[in-house]
Amino acid sequence: MIKATVRRQVTVPLRFSDGYGTTAQVMTFDSLADGREHLLLGLGDWRRALTKSAAGGRAPLVRPHSECLTGDVFGSQRCDCGPQLREAAERITEQGGFLLYLRQEGRGIGLYAKLDAYALQDDGLDTYEANVALGRGEDERDYTAAAQMLLAVGADRIRLLSNNPDKAAQLGKLGVEVTQRVPTGVHVSAANVRYLRTKASHTSHTIELPLAE
Repeated sequence: MIKATVRRQVTVPLRFSDGYGTTAQVMTFDSLADGREHLLLGLGDWRRALTKSAAGGRAPLVRPHSECLTGDVFGSQRCDCGPQLREAAERITEQGGFLLYLRQEGRGIGLYAKLDAYALQDDGLDTYEANVALGRGEDERDYTAAAQMLLAVGADRIRLLSNNPDKAAQLGKLGVEVTQRVPTGVHVSAANVRYLRTKASHTSHTIELPLAE
């Protein structure tokens, strides 16, 4: 795996729609494996978190968050991406760590294909079946760039804020030790409950959902 380097670091104050605010050190990188413009946001006292981790203490809290224009920006209720992003910003700020914003929309198939998949879901397919029906993989995301960014800032040990076991598996193979997998909250609505149940049953996401009525 090619070593990435920090290209630029800038301070960006953040404010979410519910009024919560924090400050991020936003970093860009050279030599990322896929050539995309991924971001790493240092939140809270991330430098202290790295120092503690290097001394054998608790590792920094990290969430790799895949871009979701519909959920993150427009507040789509078809997924839980927007609420997860908001939750991650606050939890990582409190504990010190990193939010990775990964440009892999629609589990890696792109925005237009994701919307095509939504149309197929409206016809009865689940989120994974819809991707396959489009001739795409169930989940095309690759976390090589995420590992490159983490290693570039010295985060070779992390606590992973995610319900997705594949993220932990991929990062571990890429040289980032996941000392703990920390689940996110469950952000369920009438519009996304089927989607969340499919993630829990099909790809073993650790999501505790209410029993179906």
